[in-house]
Order: sequence, then structure tokens, then C-alpha cells
Amino acid sequence: MTTEAKSLIVQSDGTLLLEVHHPTAQRLRHELAAFAHLEKSPEYFHEYRITPISLWNAAQSGWSQQRILDLLHDNARYPVPKALIEVIEKALANFGRFELVRDDESDELILRPREKTDGQLCVLANRPSLTKILVDPGEGNSYVIAPSMRGALKVAMIRSGFPIADRAGFKSGASVDIEYSDTAKLELRNYQVESVNAFFSNQGGGGGSGVVVLPCGAGKTMVGIGLIERLKCQTLILAPNITSVRQWRKEIVRWTTLTDDDVAEYSGAKKGIAPVTVATYQITSHRKSKTDEFTHLDLFSSNDWGLIIYDEVHMLPAPVFRFTAEIQARRRLGLTATLVREDGREDEVFTLIGPRIYDMPWRDLEKEGFIAKVRCVEVRLDLPVEERDAYLAADRRHRFRISSENPMKLIRLHSILKRHSDDRILVIGQYLRQLKDVSRSIGAPLITGHTPQDERERLYAAFRCGEIPVLIVSKVGNFAVDLPDASVAVQISGTYGSRQEEAQRLGRVLRPKSDGREATFYSLVTRDTRDQDFALRRQRFLMEQGYQYEIEEQEEVLQ
Repeated sequence: MTTEAKSLIVQSDGTLLLEVHHPTAQRLRHELAAFAHLEKSPEYFHEYRITPISLWNAAQSGWSQQRILDLLHDNARYPVPKALIEVIEKALANFGRFELVRDDESDELILRPREKTDGQLCVLANRPSLTKILVDPGEGNSYVIAPSMRGALKVAMIRSGFPIADRAGFKSGASVDIEYSDTAKLELRNYQVESVNAFFSNQGGGGGSGVVVLPCGAGKTMVGIGLIERLKCQTLILAPNITSVRQWRKEIVRWTTLTDDDVAEYSGAKKGIAPVTVATYQITSHRKSKTDEFTHLDLFSSNDWGLIIYDEVHMLPAPVFRFTAEIQARRRLGLTATLVREDGREDEVFTLIGPRIYDMPWRDLEKEGFIAKVRCVEVRLDLPVEERDAYLAADRRHRFRISSENPMKLIRLHSILKRHSDDRILVIGQYLRQLKDVSRSIGAPLITGHTPQDERERLYAAFRCGEIPVLIVSKVGNFAVDLPDASVAVQISGTYGSRQEEAQRLGRVLRPKSDGREATFYSLVTRDTRDQDFALRRQRFLMEQGYQYEIEEQEEVLQ
């Protein structure tokens, strides 16, 4: 009798291949996600990759080197390569090898090694990225750091492979008299309380910085409110759009003793400043031209903020990273569902906003009833013969657009709407021409970036109350749209291989339904095209969370 082969193939370059149909795969999927990124998710083997960032996040979450190596050894089909063991050992040995502290007597910032005899800083001082930062040697193997270079130092060090432990402390900020409202009777859920507490753990820098990762619909706003109530300080909240800004203001006033006057909107429409101020990313990164200064830079520096909250931190625009580097003395909380950046700047989120201090697997929250159960369906459609020649003659970018705008998608959409005639349905897409065609064909309203904010809010309200059963949204619907009774989402086109967009769109139907019904997320994909290639990339994060996509072929409906 032979024993069953183990489920994991471990390669020396950090690639991990997990056999999907192995009995241990479901358990391992969650454990691997703690220290490796899901790269590809084909039918039989899922491909993960171990990177320094994935290892440092694991260490921040309490994973030891021994625990990671034990898991690999116990589940590897073949011996774990020695080269990978060395990579893991080196990355975790460098994590927190240097720490930034504040001298009690001089109040200077000091970068020093964890072990006093470690002379590596003297070597690093010769690197081009650090020569202008490590210029003032201190006692022993330490350096005095100019306060204005605190963020630049952290970025340069992590890119040199040495993420530092920032223990220099943070400004308290001006105080704010805030309590939970007696009438609202807010009770944070257990994982929301744990998220707030994690900010004050050693992992969270002693109450200074960190990122909380929770799925859409799980109440990340409540985590932010809980932290503001705990710290009781002036707070700046950055959010992706005006809809999100106004939802933050509404929830803060609803659940706390702060009034409308205490919570200001800072956006293209209004420029209010209050003890709690909610601003859009767009307004904070605005400038008249690429060579001009940022128009609203003083929002960060001219107010005594004790806390800055970055909502949907994975969307943080590149210019805001600069501000974040300059205001390292403020406490920072990042909130996100994915912690995935398609531009590869996860290292800047890690070091400038903070490490991942709390996350909760989506399926665990689903089991507890905090988010809806969702059925994911990939609907594969053929490209019509008359479109095939144009597709083959096009360049790669236009091939993606042609396959994304496949007219067969509109035909299938009609059948899906008929199938779900009793549901409230969101149709989400990338291309305005396609969305306008859909709107005309099915007779449903369309919200795009050009739709005035008042009109958007009117349509959202009509959808919530059931007056409008089907609503079409462009990319503006990816974020901060509170539509708890939406039970079906149909994605007809997307942004290339964006994993975070796929997760955000699924998130539009994750809020628990009033009648307890299951939600459905359809993704319409053109078979054997660039559209299908990118769909596989888009699905990686959700596959990592344990979701499976059922495949619905075109022939099944045409029979």
C-alpha cells in the first residue's frame, strides 16, 4: 500500500505549486496566503510565490521562521531546496535588524542595530540611496537621522532588504472629545475589536501604524471609528471618492457624539476643516501641472492631526506616498480588502503606512454570517465569426478591448437578468461605449464618472429601496457603494488583470441580505482570447481566499 503524495511542490526560486484537488489543499490555501502571494490559479495547480514582502508581513503577523519551514517540510512532495531555506532565513533575519528610536535626552532620531556589534549600517551608508540619509554617525554603529528623512530612510532601507522597526514614537495630536453615541448603541463585532486592539500591540508599533485587511462589507469603517474613539485625537481620513467621503461622515455622526460641524468634507466641492476631516485622494494629489507644487499640501502639515486613516489603502496615489513619507510622526491606519497593488508598491504601503497588523479570511467571516455567501460564475462566450478577423489583426491592447466588448455578452446578460428577475442586480464594466449600449438595451440607468454626485446618490437610493431593480455602473462602482440588498453582480468587462478590482466588485454583493439569500457574482469572459487570459489573473486574490469559479459554457444556454 503506497502513501498518497503530498500536495506541495516547492521550488528553489520561491515558487510553490499546490495541487488543488488534494485533500489538504483547502487547509493549506489559507496557511500559504500568510507568507506567499498567489500568482496563478489554473485548474489543477495553484502557483504561489514567496517574496521578502510576503515573509515580512508573515513575521509581522506572528509567523516564525520555524513555523514557515515546518509547514513547507511537512507538506512538500520533494525535499525543500536549500537555496529557498537560505532566502527565508535571510529575509526574516533582516526583519527588524535595525530600529529607529528617539533619544530621551537629546530628542534626536537614532537608527541603530538590534545587536550593538552589528556593523552593517556602515556598509549601507555607502549605498547611493542612503548616502544622503546616513550622514551623521552616532555612538557605536548608529546614525542620527534628520526628522524630515524618517520616511525616506524607511523606504531606502526596505528596498535594500532591511525593513526597520520604527519605535521613535508619534505625535498625540490635538485632542477631540468623542464618545460612542448612547442612542446608537454601537457594539463592535469581535474581529473589529481585535483590529483596533492590534493597532496598540507591539506588532502595530505601539499604537502607531498598521494596515487592517478585511473584506468589503465587513465594516472597516467601524474599525476606523473605533480607533478614533480610542485615541480621541484630531483625525484626517483619506478616501477614494466623494461617495466614500460622505459615507464616512454619515457613519461617524451616526455612531458617535460628534456632530455635522465636527466632521468636515474636504473635496473638490467643499474645503472644510474640522476635528475630523474626510478628504478625497484626488483633491490631496491635485496640482495645476506636473511641475507645480501640490495645491493642498498644507492639509497634511498645517493641522495638528494625531491620526491619519487611509481608506482603500491599496488605491493610494503615488503623490500621496510622498506626503506620507513626510509625516511619519503621525499615527497611520490603512484599511483595505486586498492589500494588493498592481503597480508593485506594496513595499511602500508596508513601510510608510504600516505592516499588516490584522486580517481575517473572507470565508471565516462568511461562516459567521458577517458577509454574504457568494457563488462565483465565469461565463465563457465565443467571439462572433465576424469579430474574429478584426481580433487577430489587432495589437495586444486592442485585442483585449475587442474581446472585452464581445457583443455576445449583451445577449447573455439578458438571459441572466431573466434568470434573476426577483433580485437587485448591478452590472459593472470598464468601457463607456459598451455600458451605454447595455443601458439602452436593457433600459436601466447608468452611473459613470461624468454623472453628477447628486444624481449618483439619487440613483443609489432608488436602487436601495427597490424602485430601480437593475443599475449599471462604470469603475466608479468599484468602491464605497453601500448597496446592502444587491444580490447579483454581473461584470461584463474589467481593467486588465486587476486582482483588487475583482475583489472590490465581488464586494458589492458581500453585505448580508435582509432575507439571508446567497449572492451571485458573474464574470462574462470571451473564450480563448486576451479577455480570458486576464480573467485568470484577476481571479487570483479571490481564489486565494477560497472562492471557486464555476464555469458556465455558452452551449449550455443555447441548447
